[in-house]
Amino acid sequence: MTITILVVDDEPKILDMVSAFLEAEGYRVLQATDGSQALHMVSEQSPQLVLLDWMLPGKSGLAICREIRAQSKIPIIMLTARVDEGDKVLGLETGADDYVTKPFSLRELVARIRSVLRRYDMGTDGTPAGEGNIVRRGDLVIDNDKFEAYLRDSPLPLTATEFKILQTLAQRPGVVYSRLQLMRIVMGDAYVNYERSVDTHVSNLRKKIGDSPGEARYILTVFGIGYKFAERL
Repeated sequence: MTITILVVDDEPKILDMVSAFLEAEGYRVLQATDGSQALHMVSEQSPQLVLLDWMLPGKSGLAICREIRAQSKIPIIMLTARVDEGDKVLGLETGADDYVTKPFSLRELVARIRSVLRRYDMGTDGTPAGEGNIVRRGDLVIDNDKFEAYLRDSPLPLTATEFKILQTLAQRPGVVYSRLQLMRIVMGDAYVNYERSVDTHVSNLRKKIGDSPGEARYILTVFGIGYKFAERL
């Protein structure tokens, strides 16, 4: 099946350049130049991934990201000229799965797209998600077959990255994973220089499963190293 990608950018040169490259890589490409078009296409065309520019006329890319995330788990990669770490963290906290800073390499962009799509399509060990099982940890249920997680029978609105982190940690309670290990397992070797972004994803995940930093029940911080899943619940 051909994967459809929605590219949202108000700069015609970037829009056409990215679209042409993605089409040459075998993807079907949809284009939008503002938030209203993007939301309509997400609803009507059901793309498998959205490349979303941060700076858009009218509603910002962040606002559009929030609206998409409120109704869909579709992977979102933010395209941004902002280089401040706080801005990047804000994008991840809004629900984006990844970000690419302008100017960017088209080959790097495609590598990021493939990595994010793999997080949705594959299990942590590299086998198709449909070959997994159900993991129960306290009030949490992780359904690897459906790529879904539940807290007290209520579905959790997790991004692909958040699900993969939860899945990885919950499979081996008590085992400590460094930030670098989590990045490699969850996002791939291309992201080893972005290991601190794991903290943002874990923070978002904790909020959704009811963990607070001072009283975490499920995901515990191992100071100076990384994270582990609680052994006793």
